[in-house]
Amino acid sequence: MFMNTIVSIRGAITVNENSVKEIKSAITRLLNELFTQNNLKEEKIINIIFTVTDDLDILNPATVAREEFKIDLIPMLCMQEMKVKDGLQKCIRVMVQAYSNLKKEQVKHVYLGNATNLRPDLNLDI
Repeated sequence: MFMNTIVSIRGAITVNENSVKEIKSAITRLLNELFTQNNLKEEKIINIIFTVTDDLDILNPATVAREEFKIDLIPMLCMQEMKVKDGLQKCIRVMVQAYSNLKKEQVKHVYLGNATNLRPDLNLDI
């Protein structure tokens, strides 16, 4: 089935500490919600871009995505989020580009934990 629209889906989540367990759990929760809310399947995903704040350096989010979701063939990129004075700390952000039948206004962006403060207009804290 061919889908003619490319959408960008954003999301973010915070963790309490820079630990493998916390980051793994947060990435899994964030991607589960993002994929579920937008009915995304692996074959629809073009790429995934992660950013993390500079206080998170123990685990690469793409590693978690590959291991937990078995999505080895999807290009992923991880970068450090721009440091902003008084910005949200311990935050992982994601942008997924995918083929979809959804219109831009139908896309469900997912902000969890303290990241709901980034986009209160899109608050889906589940």
